[in-house]
Amino acid sequence: MVEEGKQWILKLLLLGDLAVGKTSLVNQYVEHSFTEDYLPTLGVNIIVKDIKIEQIKANVRLILWDIAGQDGYEKTRKSYFEGCAGALFVYDITRHSTFKSIELKWLKDFNDYVKKKGVYVLIGNKVDLTGQRVVSNEEGKELAQKIKASEFIETSAKTGENVEKAFLKLVHQVLSKFGVNYEI
Repeated sequence: MVEEGKQWILKLLLLGDLAVGKTSLVNQYVEHSFTEDYLPTLGVNIIVKDIKIEQIKANVRLILWDIAGQDGYEKTRKSYFEGCAGALFVYDITRHSTFKSIELKWLKDFNDYVKKKGVYVLIGNKVDLTGQRVVSNEEGKELAQKIKASEFIETSAKTGENVEKAFLKLVHQVLSKFGVNYEI
């Protein structure tokens, strides 16, 4: 990451219940791949992705922390939040319980454990499963407003729909919090 512009290193979290597609979103964003065989994340999976933001001639290293959604990791989860600049809150549009967990569990943890006020984007994942949808787009928008998410985006980790957009929107929001403004 050596260029003429500024360099940023951002720690971003992916938060949400088990099997909402956090790992699949990261894999689609970083490797442009999707795997049907699901293996749950154990603890945390850390992935690095370097991006260039041409509008501000900046290099950004994203440290993506894909945090396990299982309840068994609650005691160690607190330490994963340290140094976080932002998060993607992910729910599965086919499972209402994962939607409810955003406000009841994940937002609460984020607010309790992130020392500086971080920014976050709400993601409704698995929009490719249209016939199985139980959480409407409107419900997602309403929750995003209620929890003061900077954005609400529906994605499909399987098809790649809006995946890059979700990550780039979060990066944009984090950088704007630091006074770096640009059009995306």
